[in-house]
Amino acid sequence: MEPIHYFVTKIEGDYAILVPESCPQPVELPVALALLPDGIGEGTRLLYDNLEYTVL
Repeated sequence: MEPIHYFVTKIEGDYAILVPESCPQPVELPVALALLPDGIGEGTRLLYDNLEYTVL
């Protein structure tokens, strides 16, 4: 699986809404904050690789 770059568009309760940067049509992906690195917020860029999210 190739690495995917995401952009955090909003935080809703215990979930962050992620949108892939390379997707021509925005697809919102809700991800539990417990699975993401500490300190993320709206506007954060993330890299998903090897089942792990990393802040860019």
